[in-house]
Amino acid sequence: MADLDNKDQAEIDPADMEDVEDVEEEETGEDENSKARQLTVQMMQNPQILAALQERLDGLNGSPSGYIESLPKVVKRRINALKNLQVKCAHIEAKFYEEVHELERKYAALYQPLFDKRSNIVKAAYEPTDEECEWKENDEEELTDEMKEKAKLEEEKKDEEKEDPKGIPDFWLTVFRNVDLLSDMLQDHDEPILKHLQDIKVKFSDPGQPMSFTLEFLFEANDFFTNTVLTKTYKMRSEPDESDPFSFDGPEIMSCAGCTIDWTKGKNVTLKTIKKKQKHKGRGTVRTVTKTVPNDSFFNFFTPPEVPESGELDEDSEAVLAADFEIGHFIRERIVPRAVLYFTGEAIEDDDDDYDEEGEEADDEEGEEEADEENDPDYDPKVRSLLTLTHTHTHTPSL
Repeated sequence: MADLDNKDQAEIDPADMEDVEDVEEEETGEDENSKARQLTVQMMQNPQILAALQERLDGLNGSPSGYIESLPKVVKRRINALKNLQVKCAHIEAKFYEEVHELERKYAALYQPLFDKRSNIVKAAYEPTDEECEWKENDEEELTDEMKEKAKLEEEKKDEEKEDPKGIPDFWLTVFRNVDLLSDMLQDHDEPILKHLQDIKVKFSDPGQPMSFTLEFLFEANDFFTNTVLTKTYKMRSEPDESDPFSFDGPEIMSCAGCTIDWTKGKNVTLKTIKKKQKHKGRGTVRTVTKTVPNDSFFNFFTPPEVPESGELDEDSEAVLAADFEIGHFIRERIVPRAVLYFTGEAIEDDDDDYDEEGEEADDEEGEEEADEENDPDYDPKVRSLLTLTHTHTHTPSL
């Protein structure tokens, strides 16, 4: 059979054979690549397959291969030495992040005058000059002078028809609406309050103090509460856990504390009054009972669950705090430094790449769960709304 094969090959021009093989490889390769791509796309669009794959990967993560156990004792001894070196690396890394925090504090002071000016423009305390308002859009390069002049006249005509607004109306409310992570917490009754939000600031802990940062929400006088500033403080730790030093991956938020909101009577949107009918078992009479229960609101953000001294939390509380930490980190790292880009929507496209979309089926199930919970007067909206965030936004803070 081998001789016959050799004879057949000898009768074919090698050059022709090369051409045939090249074409076949190309066609076959393109065909296979196309099919593989289609299959991958189909799989990635199927949430059940993704969940099964994730579960499988989670199971494989950290699974010993058996190779380490099979190594001689003398080699294992050297591996232990490498692990000790790794622990020392983790402690050096912790010091690195502490210095990064010091740099953040230093540069925060440099940014602040710019943020203060931004705030003054937003709340109409300062009117920017013509020079400060000069901004060249990318697409303006292709416009002729005549088209630019026409556009300018039309814009001026529109401005004349409108009332002269002060500052930039609804600046922070628009930012909240544009960012999924924040709009998920936002309720209709929150919006009239957030119209009075004038600025959000980040304050870092003083030198020599434990690592932390505070978010300050500055409000103008309003009919809802007497506070002019609402605060949320996050305490962080930048040191490896002695019981699990290899898990260290930079500073982590350990706890957070909100503030007391001094609500005007009848204006507390974090509570609602419901009426419930009760039937007497013996007499059969029915009475109506009025009860005050928690209500969904962004302002629940300022009353997070407390972390016990033991540090042990139930699953729901852990999920709530994880979502809370994510929100605090996001406001500090993205919203405050780039607020105008979230207002215009220019920063949102970049952030969308950081999140995974879930299937419609999951959304439907979530809607059913929400309806059931709404009918239960004893449910805690803070837990539900923040748990929702942990399911819909998958990335975690990396400070």
